[in-house]
Amino acid sequence: MSSKSNKKAICILSGGMDSTLASYIAKNDGYEIIAVHFNYGQRTEKRELEAFRNICDDLEISEKYEIDIPFFTQIGASALTDKDIDVPTNGVEAGVPITYVPFRNGIFLSITAAIAEKEEAQAMYIGVVQEDSSGYPDCTDEFIADITKAINQGTKETTNIEIKTPLVHLSKAQIVSKALELNVPLEHTWSCYKEEDEACGVCDSCRLRLNGFNLANAKDPIPYKAL
Repeated sequence: MSSKSNKKAICILSGGMDSTLASYIAKNDGYEIIAVHFNYGQRTEKRELEAFRNICDDLEISEKYEIDIPFFTQIGASALTDKDIDVPTNGVEAGVPITYVPFRNGIFLSITAAIAEKEEAQAMYIGVVQEDSSGYPDCTDEFIADITKAINQGTKETTNIEIKTPLVHLSKAQIVSKALELNVPLEHTWSCYKEEDEACGVCDSCRLRLNGFNLANAKDPIPYKAL
């Protein structure tokens, strides 16, 4: 048996297509992967957790963290965490959409940095997408650069963490193509904001995903409601 890599990466793995591809890229980059998943009161929390566990099995990840962050439902202000706010189904909104969860990626990266320091990891992977995303302010190169600096200033001198964002400038079609190229089990991923049994096909996330498959001339393997 080959010995495990001595370089470790913590992968933030939601169970969605982007974070799953980012985790496969981390594996191809030669890292031993430790996966972290956040249950933050999102509508599809159970389905995303199932996707996360399936993908960890696919990647043969033995060490994983499932972190509960209950306060997002207290804060509300997002259609993902406040059931009184409807998930929009009329296409991408102008400006920052109501599905944006306040500073979610900043909080995720901060918690992951604590895990990375404990595990003596050299890198953290996150599947943020700037150009083809929904206009979230916490998915940009500038934000990642600034939070990387803050994390390394606020940790031990011996801790030096690089945040890797391999998808940040890809379109959804390029993400689908890359995932197919790397044999990523897309049938185990989940992107829908609304539903847990069959994807709705009309929320922002489903639209972006379906459009990506369409432009990549590929068929999405997950079940959708008849539209």
